Amino acid sequence: MNTRRYCLALDLQDDPKLIAQYKKYHEKIWPEITDSIKSSGIIHMEIYHVADRLLMVMEVDDLFSFEKKTEMDKQNSKVQEWETLMDRFQKRLPGTPPGGKWVLMEKIFDLAQNG
Repeated sequence: MNTRRYCLALDLQDDPKLIAQYKKYHEKIWPEITDSIKSSGIIHMEIYHVADRLLMVMEVDDLFSFEKKTEMDKQNSKVQEWETLMDRFQKRLPGTPPGGKWVLMEKIFDLAQNG
């Protein structure tokens, strides 16, 4: 099985109380959200935080596509409920496509390819 890695960025509202709440929600996400992530072909996911910036790292299998994940999420009422809840904490990066949240980052360095 081939895997790929994607890194995505998103900002949070610059409010320490909201950021603390957001982090608290992510200490134990809803089981339906975990199921949705895993069933889309995401093998591993981590989210990192600094100031008001988030970085998500995803390892995915051959079954994963952003288009498929978007369609699955549209059909899942619990995912929609979660996204609505999280939306009050999140702030879009400049240039985020309409309807989008997380923005795919461009890889600009890889030690394995440059060292």
